[in-house]
Amino acid sequence: MSAVATRKAKDSIKIEEVWREYKQTGDTNLRNILIEKYLPLVKYIAERLLAKLPQNIELDDLQSAGIFGLMDAVDGFDLERGVKFETYCTTRIRGAILDELRSLDWVPRIVRNKANRIEQAWKGLEVELGRAPTDLEMAERLSISLDEYEEMLREASAITIVSLTDKAKEDQSSKSLRKIDLLEDKKAIDPEAELKKKEITDFVTRGLSRKERLIILLYYYEDLTMREIGATLNLSESRVCQLHSRIIFRLKSQLRKFQAELLS
Repeated sequence: MSAVATRKAKDSIKIEEVWREYKQTGDTNLRNILIEKYLPLVKYIAERLLAKLPQNIELDDLQSAGIFGLMDAVDGFDLERGVKFETYCTTRIRGAILDELRSLDWVPRIVRNKANRIEQAWKGLEVELGRAPTDLEMAERLSISLDEYEEMLREASAITIVSLTDKAKEDQSSKSLRKIDLLEDKKAIDPEAELKKKEITDFVTRGLSRKERLIILLYYYEDLTMREIGATLNLSESRVCQLHSRIIFRLKSQLRKFQAELLS
């Protein structure tokens, strides 16, 4: 027998002795030794389950629940049954983790079942039809009315809520971002819109004098009144109106000419 095999045999005999003494005395220190011995099993099972779960689920949370399952398994294990503890505790650890996940899931089971029915029907019809099914086709596949399908769809939509703190990876980079970082900022300046605005402004005011450009910019872009523009440029309100009318006439002529060139 090799040295490694010999050591494993000794370890096996030692842990069996710990088990027997613990079951006889209930010593807390012996219980802790057993829990520490089988802790790697908790991590292994938790990691296997985590691979199939959403990103907002933390490994530490699964391991914490799994440890409680391990503790229950240590207390409930019967040495006389002739079953390996690893086999017995695996079920208890997995069950404890799944119970914890169910407690975190606020969506009622009936709602999740409806969502699963809709998803399965959708996938089946999509394969058969070679396109996305209509609401009527979905209702017929589920053997319900269109109104019932729409109500079912509203109820099932509850499970589509996601955590904005979930991590998402950019296509061109390994840099990790949260989903909230990828949301559109409705108040932010749109660079494309700003560029188009600048191009239109440059085109419209091309060929105008400095005073004429100011009148157009202040009136159409800054929303000033003719009186306010007059006060800014030291002109009377009537003079600003005259200049504005003349500018608009010239611009219309330029635009007509430009349109004719595009169509020719």
